[in-house]
Amino acid sequence: MGNFSLLDAGIVGIYLLLTIVAGLAVRKYVGKVEHYIVAGREMNLYLGVASLAATEFGIVTCMYTAQNGLKMGFAGAVPGILQTVAMLVVGITGFCIKPLRDAGVMTIPELFENKFGSNVRWLSGVVIVLGGLLNMGVFLRTGGEFLLITMGYNPAEFATTYRLEIIMSILLLIVAMYTVLGGMLSVLVTDFLQFIVMSISMLLVTILILIKVGWGNIISAVETHLGPKGFNPFLMERGWEFVAFNLCLQFAVVLTWQAVIQRILSAKSTRVGKLIYVHTSFFFTARFIIPGLWGMAALATLLPEQIGENSLYAMPRFLSTFLPSGLMGILIAGMLAADMSTDSAYMLTWGGVIYNDILAPIRKKHQWSEKKGVLINRTIVALIGLFLLFYGLWYPLKGNLWDYLGVTGTIYLSSMSVLLIACCYWKHANNWGAMGSIIAGAVFPIGFLILQQLPQTAEWAQQVGPYKSGLASYAGSALAMIIGSLLKIALIKDKASTTKGPKI
Repeated sequence: MGNFSLLDAGIVGIYLLLTIVAGLAVRKYVGKVEHYIVAGREMNLYLGVASLAATEFGIVTCMYTAQNGLKMGFAGAVPGILQTVAMLVVGITGFCIKPLRDAGVMTIPELFENKFGSNVRWLSGVVIVLGGLLNMGVFLRTGGEFLLITMGYNPAEFATTYRLEIIMSILLLIVAMYTVLGGMLSVLVTDFLQFIVMSISMLLVTILILIKVGWGNIISAVETHLGPKGFNPFLMERGWEFVAFNLCLQFAVVLTWQAVIQRILSAKSTRVGKLIYVHTSFFFTARFIIPGLWGMAALATLLPEQIGENSLYAMPRFLSTFLPSGLMGILIAGMLAADMSTDSAYMLTWGGVIYNDILAPIRKKHQWSEKKGVLINRTIVALIGLFLLFYGLWYPLKGNLWDYLGVTGTIYLSSMSVLLIACCYWKHANNWGAMGSIIAGAVFPIGFLILQQLPQTAEWAQQVGPYKSGLASYAGSALAMIIGSLLKIALIKDKASTTKGPKI
């Protein structure tokens, strides 16, 4: 067993109670769908920064960044550095996010309807929800595994006991309780509280690691176990693919990851939305470096047999005996804060797209009232929670967690980023190009995920790797947009000239 004690349990219990009370307190202010999905567009800069930072750092973030630190060293922080650059560039210039926020929409597909038509809006919603739910499907399981291992439980026992199922259900129940009732208002209020607790716990743990393990020992461990590739990503196996894929991925995330974009759409103004990006940008480097250091500390202190075959478990194993009682409770409270913030925001995000875009044809036909709209949104969020519970228990994760999240996110990020750029800046873009882009962007990552799970093709999928399939998705999506749009224009011109006929 680890160092988790009754004191730690008390700290965690008090925090959970405060979160539930704060989240439920604002439910009475939710009277309209706009309040539920984008908080009435009244979010200020400071709340926006705290909310975005809290949303984009969950236990799953801590786990995959620590795994990157263990297996890649400092080179594993490359995705965070690239996202910081993307956030700064887009935040300063307003590239795409300015016309998106100025349009007054609640979701990205809603913007596409004016340019590409209702069918593209609907299909965009479907692919966003598909990629988003597959991406989020491992969150609950990963969070439950982290908490149990950090408290000292052996992951080998998860299959023969119900501890993981119980902890996943408790996490889901708490998050769903205030998210279903309060929507975005509850998410913003709890995000602020969670950001404070999360930041304090991360700083305390990192300081203790630097004092007890030592910066020199961490550097030495990376040099010994990983060599130069632990510092230079281009020296890693498939290093160029890794950097190129993450460059595409991070710019697409900044432009079209609905959970991030929802903060822009909830902001008081376009200017506030841009400033949220600028002020939050360096956090995305920190969110890779700090847990990455925890993973490297595990590399420096654990024996190979303690790390085991699944490198994802190394960091929580290290923390389970490294942290003293009291600080252990603060850490788990902080990680719960991070996890609940992420889960609640993501459930609301995908639920909002289902209601606003996938159900748009039904909604327009029956003219739902605001009260009925809020009720349907709450029902959708509850159903998403049940999906996450069962998918997390069923799906066998293979390979790096970060690679899985990158591939599933690419199912929609590749095409939605292309559609958004074309919608805002290319006057010749049309629905043929948009449809082709959505299909091409989804085919490669979905195909890779399926082939990875089939015994007959798993080895071949491993040889191809997640980065090639991801890069193919971005390239294919862009080409499909260009070729499809130009082909429609050419056919229209040809038809027009044929109809007109020769002059006599």
